[in-house]
This record gives sequence, structure tokens and C-alpha cells, in this order.
Amino acid sequence: MIKYRLVILLSIIYTATFAQDDAFVKSKNESWLVNVEEAYELSKKTNKPILANFTGSDWCGWCKKLSAEVFDTPEFNEWAKENVILLELDFPRRTQLPQQQQAQNRSLQQAFKVTGFPTIWMFDLKKPNDDNKFELQAYGKTGYVRGGASNYTKQLDKMIAKKK
Repeated sequence: MIKYRLVILLSIIYTATFAQDDAFVKSKNESWLVNVEEAYELSKKTNKPILANFTGSDWCGWCKKLSAEVFDTPEFNEWAKENVILLELDFPRRTQLPQQQQAQNRSLQQAFKVTGFPTIWMFDLKKPNDDNKFELQAYGKTGYVRGGASNYTKQLDKMIAKKK
């Protein structure tokens, strides 16, 4: 089993954790979180990996297609409730996110070396110390895949199997 380990210095994200919830614009998809610290805490509590969607929600055609065919379906949402913590990292062009949210999303984009959208990563985060570093355990990445929610969740199940 191949596991990727990265240590990420995310002082911007750490700073953002002290911000009020209204400092982040919520996702249009109710089940998706937008703050990595909230996703981390929920992931730690439930022992579920984080599924991060790097998206351009208001301009990226493939992102919109992936949302319509997979993320917005009842089948995917039922699967997600049982298996992952959903994190949306948006890079919109027509609306502006708060500065802290933009900084968080850019930091994670750089850490994961995301160059195209949509990019979907599955991972766990740990904070081994009380500093600004997260330890990242990545299980895989994907993007748009044809075949709807059933096909998509099968691929994500393979990533989850790497965790075990």
C-alpha cells in the first residue's frame, strides 16, 4: 500500500481557525464544509477521511458536470454520510470569497499541487504537535469520471481501502 506523507505548514489556515464562522462563505451544497479546521475536527471525531473538492463552481464546466452527475445525487450523499467528510475548496471567478477563505484554499491548492479543476483528493489530517503543521496522509485523487454516482463511489471506495 502506497501512502503519501506530507507535512504542510499552514499558518494561514491555522490563523483562519480563530476566525468567526461568518468569515467563510458556506457551500451551496449543504453537506459540504468549507473550513479545513472544521473538516479536520469532524474527521478526527468520526475517523472518516476528508474528501476535498477543488472546484471552480461558477465557471468550470467539468466541475458543474461532476456536481450534477455525482455530488448532487441522493446516492452520492448517502454514501458520503457513511464514509467521508466533505470539504469544498472553491475558486470562483464571478463572486469573491472572504480573504481568509481564499488564503486557505490557495494554501491547500499549493500543498496538493492542484493545477486543474475539478480535482478531488481523499486524505486524513493529523496535528502531531500544537504548532501550525498538519500531517497529511493522502489516499488518492481523481477528477471528473463518467458513469454517475455509482461508478464514482466505487473509485472512492478503492481509496478508502488504502486507509485500512
